[in-house]
Amino acid sequence: MTMSTIRRVGVSATAVAVLVGAAGCQGGEPKAGDAPKSPSRSDVTKVLTATYKKTAEAKSAKVHMTLSMPAGAEGGGDMEMTGVMGWDPTMMDMTMKGEAFQSAPDSPEQMRMVWLDNVMYMDVGAERAAEMDGKRWMKMDLGAIAEMSGDKALQKQMTGGLENMNQDPAQQLAILLDSPNLKHVGAEKIDGVATQHYKGSLTVAEMLDANKALDVLSDKERKDLLAGVEKSGIESYDIEVWVNEDGYPARMDVGMDSPQGVVKMVADYSDYGAKASVQAPPASETVDLMEMLEGLGEDGAAGEGEGADAAAS
Repeated sequence: MTMSTIRRVGVSATAVAVLVGAAGCQGGEPKAGDAPKSPSRSDVTKVLTATYKKTAEAKSAKVHMTLSMPAGAEGGGDMEMTGVMGWDPTMMDMTMKGEAFQSAPDSPEQMRMVWLDNVMYMDVGAERAAEMDGKRWMKMDLGAIAEMSGDKALQKQMTGGLENMNQDPAQQLAILLDSPNLKHVGAEKIDGVATQHYKGSLTVAEMLDANKALDVLSDKERKDLLAGVEKSGIESYDIEVWVNEDGYPARMDVGMDSPQGVVKMVADYSDYGAKASVQAPPASETVDLMEMLEGLGEDGAAGEGEGADAAAS
């Protein structure tokens, strides 16, 4: 396999990582999806807490997601992802397509991505498979790659990033509940479905504090991450949710303001609780990126040794 092939696949993996990055109620608790007239902050919190519990227990849903990047940003354009996602445990089986996804040279029109057991598999297509002994799946264990680097901070950030890779609706609801300006917007229909619309926003610092996936970071690492995000010009994290009459999020809209424009993710969910049948591709059809990187390192070291011997002679 050539380095150019690895680089092209890596660009596609980066596009996916942008998305790194969505209990039944008992007793006197409000029913998820019910919104009282002119609700107070306390009322809204109770309703969305019930929605959060129910969504967390569903553990899976079908999703159609659109990620929009400003034209001035790297990888600008839209990316669509359609498939199934699960949380607790984290898993995904998505098909991706769109302008942002096709920003790399020779990118296929669409690509399938499977996320299972903290490992990502990408179907690189028939053309690139020809450069990989006919194997069309690229395996990327990001945690193992970070560990190979020997950078402890990178390892922790990668571990947190694995959780962020699947920004499930329950996790987004948990972040929304920490918004200081959470409010009920009103009743609206989404694709003909009756819903209640809620919204809130957080500063970058508030969002990082609310994101439990980042608990693996030390105080210094968290401060460095906050400084890096703020340096990029991102100021706020805005979340909107439309809760259907069954008490599940029918749609979630997440936006981040940046100097280039708004980075926006819109996700439509359905079939909550349906079994998420996600399977890793056969090993015989899979190439391990980490093993390839190790092989390239060994080849490079051997080449340097041969060069030194030639110079000595």
